[in-house]
Amino acid sequence: MSKLLDLPEHLLHHLEWETTRFKLDLRNPLIMGIVNVTPDSFSDPGEFLQARVAIDHAAQLLKDGAHILDIGGESSRPGATPISAADEWERVGEVLREVIKWDVPISLDSYRLETQLRALDLGVDIINDIWALQREGAIKRLQTYKCGVCLMHMQGEPSTMQRTPLQGTNKEAFASVKNFLSIRIKALEDAAFSARRIVVDPGIGFGKTVDQNLYLLKNQAELLELGYPLLIGWSRKSTLGQVTGCAVGERLAPSLAALVMALERGAKILRVHDVRESYQALEIWQAVQCS
Repeated sequence: MSKLLDLPEHLLHHLEWETTRFKLDLRNPLIMGIVNVTPDSFSDPGEFLQARVAIDHAAQLLKDGAHILDIGGESSRPGATPISAADEWERVGEVLREVIKWDVPISLDSYRLETQLRALDLGVDIINDIWALQREGAIKRLQTYKCGVCLMHMQGEPSTMQRTPLQGTNKEAFASVKNFLSIRIKALEDAAFSARRIVVDPGIGFGKTVDQNLYLLKNQAELLELGYPLLIGWSRKSTLGQVTGCAVGERLAPSLAALVMALERGAKILRVHDVRESYQALEIWQAVQCS
């Protein structure tokens, strides 16, 4: 077992993520494999739109080392056009019905309460919400389930977020992200959510400039002061392309570099496309911690 990062005292007891069917041990970081059942994802547009192809891809991600599968039916890339709840379910419903049988933690990447509830009624374990459960009625309804939740920061919405990113200095933008997450945490705590059900995500690339994203990574450990585990998603993000000049399909090395830096700064769940390589990087990091 890897040595634990030096965590604040109030976080030492919070190393388990309670979900619908599983209590996930966060003493060692976990890999969350991305399954985009969408025609317009920034990273793999249309590649896994067909349910059978998406299911096969999900199975491969598990073989490659994924601990959690994150299934999404709507792209949240900058400039993405929203779809209807019916269209979203048409994409993810069949996939969810199959993967829920596999006895592995299943996450739904959706901000729509209607879709979230349908997935939870199937037995989905985690709701990964880019809107941090801000939709009307979301907290009250999800409180009645036992699912884990991920609260993410996003400036604006996907269709406009990169046209009007966070304002101010990098330090001010970081403070804004931290404050937002603190407010959303309190909203769930006030609704009697168990603390062990909650993780947070600063939302790399969601309404933030390149410099702001890099500053978030550099200072990520400060987010541990919130008292909740961090889910981090740097995989193939545009900031990596801006820094290196790499196209989306060429961002494996930059993604792994960001992953390791996120680990060093306390990340507990790593949301990635390239599971096999990410798992190998995690193995090396863990081996060093044990040396």
